[in-house]
Amino acid sequence: MPRLRRELVGAVCRTLPLGLVGAAGATGLLMASLTRATGEAGEWLALSLLRAAILAFAMGLVFLLDDPARHTTATVPTPRPVRIALRVALVVPVAVAWWTAALLLVPRDLRPPVADITLEAAAAFALAVSAAAVAVRRSDLTRPGPRLAAGLLTSAMLVLLFWPGRWALLVPVEDERWAAAHDRWAVVLAGAVLVGVLGAVEPVRRWSWPVSLGRG
Repeated sequence: MPRLRRELVGAVCRTLPLGLVGAAGATGLLMASLTRATGEAGEWLALSLLRAAILAFAMGLVFLLDDPARHTTATVPTPRPVRIALRVALVVPVAVAWWTAALLLVPRDLRPPVADITLEAAAAFALAVSAAAVAVRRSDLTRPGPRLAAGLLTSAMLVLLFWPGRWALLVPVEDERWAAAHDRWAVVLAGAVLVGVLGAVEPVRRWSWPVSLGRG
């Protein structure tokens, strides 16, 4: 059993899109590092750059479930929920390390409240992975990542431009709606986790009547 687990972990590791996730992470860290050159713009620009870094890394995470051999591995005895959970478990330490580095790149006097901005990051990352899980469940695409990345970027722009102010999510630290916005981020995180869990479940096969029923 331990040997089979090691083999499964090794097989999953070989299919992880580490290059894409790494490139997205590097882009995000570059954006976070720009907070050191914000000058007079201060906290507002630092927060915007950190949110842009979160979006960049989330766009890498939408590729997490891309698997060119998906239709081959669909017949293996290991259930899909286990394979997806293993991929997520392998990338969680990477995401934690990346987020820690991103926060440390932001000067302490410009850094937004760590717990609140971490909640935003967790929600964004959960949304990215849950979208990938749903895409895999609802389609036969082996690489839904590019479409999901485009959709995530478009959704972020729409939220920024058209999201109702009374349900604001992206507010500055000094805004009186900051606390309420992060209550909403907590709801987004919980909803994303729930959708991701449901999306990881094997689809139920459609049941149909036998063709010969009633004949003869």
